[in-house]
Amino acid sequence: MLVVEDHAELADTLAAGLRREGMAVDCALDGAAGLARARVNEYDVIVLDRDLPRLHGDALCARLIEEQVRARVLMLTASGGVEDRVHGLGLGADDYLPKPFAFAELVARIRALARRAQPALPPVLQRGELRLDPGRRLASRSGERLELSVKEFAVLELLMGAEGAVVSAEELLARGWDEAADPFSNVVKVTISRLRRKLGDPPVIETVPGGGYRI
Repeated sequence: MLVVEDHAELADTLAAGLRREGMAVDCALDGAAGLARARVNEYDVIVLDRDLPRLHGDALCARLIEEQVRARVLMLTASGGVEDRVHGLGLGADDYLPKPFAFAELVARIRALARRAQPALPPVLQRGELRLDPGRRLASRSGERLELSVKEFAVLELLMGAEGAVVSAEELLARGWDEAADPFSNVVKVTISRLRRKLGDPPVIETVPGGGYRI
């Protein structure tokens, strides 16, 4: 996901909190930088402050819609009036949250928007003996809870959300890590290996030669 917020300290705080929730987060400190990142990376959700320098949040939201960026947009603003909310939604934003807000509510709204990304996903994922509840950060196999790291949980969520389709290592890296991740590292392979050990036998993650991984 992408956070576009001109207050650097707030942007860093939000990013750190969302990463603890298992999300891969990029940040931009102005509207122009946010648009540039949205054009290059495929985000599920963009958290967009309305009052941005260089390119106002309203204009950025309109550009995202015009350029058919598929990410869902959650607009933040210090103005909580009805007219402001209606205006923001009229620009094409998918949700609207006035400042100040509770962090737990922000997380819940982001997860709700992410489920509406293409393809839409149910709130709880089930594949055979595996059950994953992203909202509660719970994973289990045959009723036994799995203790997973943040990245292991994120990779498992992506694989289960693919509903049997193959997910490439490149896609796992792009969606499970932020833009600072080294594309030439073996971090995906290492995470898959650790995840396999924790999931136990019989193995459920299949390696597809030349393709990637699937459950």
